[in-house]
Amino acid sequence: MATSDKARYAPGEVIVVPFPYADQFAEKRRPALVVSNAKVHSQDCVWVVMITSALHSRRSNDLEINDLARAGLSSPSIVRPAKITNIEPSRIIRRAGQLKPEQADIVFDMVKSFIGR
Repeated sequence: MATSDKARYAPGEVIVVPFPYADQFAEKRRPALVVSNAKVHSQDCVWVVMITSALHSRRSNDLEINDLARAGLSSPSIVRPAKITNIEPSRIIRRAGQLKPEQADIVFDMVKSFIGR
């Protein structure tokens, strides 16, 4: 059951969403990190980046999550900031946890480095 689209999500919060594949018309239920703020949320969307347990295929900008319990995750996982998507709040399945603020700040800086100039 999807969470109410009236709910607000904080930057750094880990949620579970149907995350789209980049190369196919399909999606996979997975955790994701909220990287948008209230300004974006007022437009009825939430920006999230992928969280994956695919540790074998690490990329240079991946960040290993160092507090799995706080993030609400059960297996070793990484945040993949280059994989960002826009989710309508009504499609969010549930809240899972939160990244440590210092790790969230690293991800926010990486996302900013990928945007624009």
